[in-house]
Amino acid sequence: MKLKETIDDFYAQHNQNNKTRGQFNIYKREEFACDSTSLPTNRRDFYKISLILNGEGTISSAGKSINIKGNTITFMNPLIPYSWEPTSTNQTGYFCLFTEDFVTQNLKSESLSQSPLFKVGGNFVFCPDEKSINLLVGIFESIFREIQSDYPNKYDLIRSYVQIIMHEALRMQPPETFYKPTNASERICSLFIQLLERQFPIDSPNQIIKLKNANEFATQLNVHTNHLNRSLKNITGKTTSQWISERTVKEAKALLLNSDWDIAEIGYSLGFEHPSNFNIFFKNQTGNTPNTFRKQEVSFS
Repeated sequence: MKLKETIDDFYAQHNQNNKTRGQFNIYKREEFACDSTSLPTNRRDFYKISLILNGEGTISSAGKSINIKGNTITFMNPLIPYSWEPTSTNQTGYFCLFTEDFVTQNLKSESLSQSPLFKVGGNFVFCPDEKSINLLVGIFESIFREIQSDYPNKYDLIRSYVQIIMHEALRMQPPETFYKPTNASERICSLFIQLLERQFPIDSPNQIIKLKNANEFATQLNVHTNHLNRSLKNITGKTTSQWISERTVKEAKALLLNSDWDIAEIGYSLGFEHPSNFNIFFKNQTGNTPNTFRKQEVSFS
């Protein structure tokens, strides 16, 4: 199994290299060779929600396989390695792909934190009834129309549609069936991600993150640093430091684009006592200094 499959790999597998792609993309399954393309077991670096209306196949993840036969909605995230094997033609429905850039804190709100879209394991396949199918088809059609519009805030509106889809899945998943880790590694992984996300978003320059490195997280979770790192690597394919760095960069980008704080204030709130350390970290992660990133993004907009 590869460590991670990119969104470009996904398009290449379906012979769709000509497709335009951004932070959010939506397609009809019948137009994407879903009836003839097998997907090997891999983690992906993007999220995927699929609504299957017609067609059969087998989806496998976490050591279990589920036979799909019409009227199914599935939720996949970058933490879940999965495979797909179609077993019939005439595959119809919809699917959307989106990157971490599309995901905001609102999509990970307290209620939606229980959504299968953000879980390491647990239920990720649901069979909606006719009422839910009609609702979901209408939402996917609305997203189709919106993605093609010129409305400047269309991605915010699409996030609202995605929230409705996630809530509809939660309706199908009673609280007693919410995901519970099946082993110690999954439990540690789940607790770490919750602890990491709890530090964000940063709303004030006076708000400083408390946990900045693997040792501090391990101490908070009462486990050895090596044990935490092994658990995360086995379950998610990423180390503790990679998780912390990626989340810190995501927050840094949001603050650089959406606040008027100076760069020293942003760096300090993210745990960097000296602006030079923040500059070096950000450039190592993105290829640009914070100041260059902010200027480029402002000029593009």
